[in-house]
Amino acid sequence: MLNNSNAIPSETQGTHTIRRPLVVAVLGNLVEWYDATLYGLLAVFLAKAFFSFSHPATALLATYATLITSYIVRPVAGLMLGRLADLRGHRFVLILTINLMSLGTVGIGLLPTYAAIGVWSPIMLVLCRTLQGIGASAEYTVATSYVLEQQPGARPNYLIGWSIAATNLGPLLASVVAMGLTTYFGDHFADSEAWRIPFLLSAPLGLLALYLRRQMVDDGQLHAPSAAERKAARVPLFTALRGHWGTAFRVIAMGAGHRVGTFCIQAYFVTALIQQGFGASLSMLASILLYLLGAPAALLGGILSDRFGGRRVLVSGFVIYAALTVPLFSVLGISVPLTLSALVICAIINNIVAAPLSNAYIMAFPRAVRGAAAALNFNLGTALIGATAPLVATWLEARTGSEIAFGWYMTVLCAVSAVTSAFAYPKRLLEPSED
Repeated sequence: MLNNSNAIPSETQGTHTIRRPLVVAVLGNLVEWYDATLYGLLAVFLAKAFFSFSHPATALLATYATLITSYIVRPVAGLMLGRLADLRGHRFVLILTINLMSLGTVGIGLLPTYAAIGVWSPIMLVLCRTLQGIGASAEYTVATSYVLEQQPGARPNYLIGWSIAATNLGPLLASVVAMGLTTYFGDHFADSEAWRIPFLLSAPLGLLALYLRRQMVDDGQLHAPSAAERKAARVPLFTALRGHWGTAFRVIAMGAGHRVGTFCIQAYFVTALIQQGFGASLSMLASILLYLLGAPAALLGGILSDRFGGRRVLVSGFVIYAALTVPLFSVLGISVPLTLSALVICAIINNIVAAPLSNAYIMAFPRAVRGAAAALNFNLGTALIGATAPLVATWLEARTGSEIAFGWYMTVLCAVSAVTSAFAYPKRLLEPSED
């Protein structure tokens, strides 16, 4: 799977060297997903603050459209930052990404509302979201690659499982903060502008992550570049990526169902529950439950993938996902127990497939182009499939009056992921038993 010829000596790979990269990656992923989840969780309140439309659904659609704009920049930004990671190392890029994400998030918490400055308010919101998007474009893939490359052969899917767990811990923290504030302020949450508080709390989290990343050992001290890697550094970006486009698009198709599921859990489900009369506090509580279960499910997915192979876990997971999606969507809103059960099942499956999928996103590419290629395919899938999911769901529900229409949309994408995983899983990641 990995070229270990330049790995650091085994005697230096103790518990400490495993923990430090994990902490750096986990905390950064926590900050990224805390920032990203806040926007979806508070979409209803942000729509009132930054947009002026007579119909609430129109303002909500505009808020989701703003969510998409921050993801439009991600493929290009991720490509550039990923290439920087290939050329200048993980440390340089990870310090840059945490700064950009934190500045964008804190900026949202400080923005004047539409009532104060008119149309400049949503324009500035888009700028802050764009700054977040640029920072987040390479955060996950570069941080995870940093962990894997420092621990060659050391249960890669399990290590990635910890990074995936962090993508649950960030939203979990965001949900706890949002629920606490909405419960405390009640109907006055939006009017009191207490919605700003969760965004401003990103500042201390970002500063802690920045401190740890400044302590990172530079890549050059851990990995002496080979002659091929030195030669690749002098090659223009798109020339270096030539021959890897097919792999990138196959991996994007492999993760289609997961990208939609992730954004439903992050953004759409809470909004749907609020609109169906569950109330903000109960909806936030449901979100917290999903993330509490998501973290151990991610670790389980990593363990299973290291034991049985990533391809088997992906195919099995997406087949189950495709079979259950429409039934799960059909019970949304019927009762609290049924709705929570449906959401929990979605969250567990979505997290189990995440570790082997991330392994494919990152390690399917040779080291010389891994930063650029992994960030590009991850962000293309996120922007084209994941970021549009809440907007598609809202539009389909408005047209059909039912959540089931979007369930069919997600079923098709899960089926695509299952087929792609079965026939196009990267060969460099296959264990002998999977050949």
